[in-house]
Amino acid sequence: MKLIVGLGNPGKQYEHTRHNVGFMVIDKLAKELSIPLDHQKFNGLYGMGHISGEKVILLKPLTYMNLSGECIRPLMDYYDIDNDEIVVIYDDLDLPVGKIRLRTKGSAGGHNGIKSMILHLATQEFNRIRIGIDRPKNGMKITDYVLGRFTEEEQADLIDTINRSANACEKWVSSSPFTQVMNEFN
Repeated sequence: MKLIVGLGNPGKQYEHTRHNVGFMVIDKLAKELSIPLDHQKFNGLYGMGHISGEKVILLKPLTYMNLSGECIRPLMDYYDIDNDEIVVIYDDLDLPVGKIRLRTKGSAGGHNGIKSMILHLATQEFNRIRIGIDRPKNGMKITDYVLGRFTEEEQADLIDTINRSANACEKWVSSSPFTQVMNEFN
């Protein structure tokens, strides 16, 4: 069984914000694969289905970004999912809008959701897809920026990165080792 986690914040006020691109990819996959997010347990919203015969869970933690690991670890324990059987999708200030970067390990890089995951998984070694949201301009506070919405000019790039991230997840689940998916999508 594989686990695809999209990081974000629950609630209407956070929908479509830069910090919620992970949730956007999960929503895309759920719709595309007809996997309803109809289970609410472990402080998360998730659905179970299949991709190319492989069982998969799509998860949106409802703990708020900074506590994401509190949802993910109990779910992984319950379903007996190893660290190498997950991929986590989240926003990255250090990549421009329109870019994605896949990695098999790394530090939190200042991302509080990933800090929480590293703390609860007790490792930095788990698959991840970082989606570029760029850095704020004109001295805007980081928190205001990440909780803000994408501009109209950024929408086409946003849709493309969501689609590419979803495709990378599907490819990984269906057959390819994550390192091979990395080489194709980076």
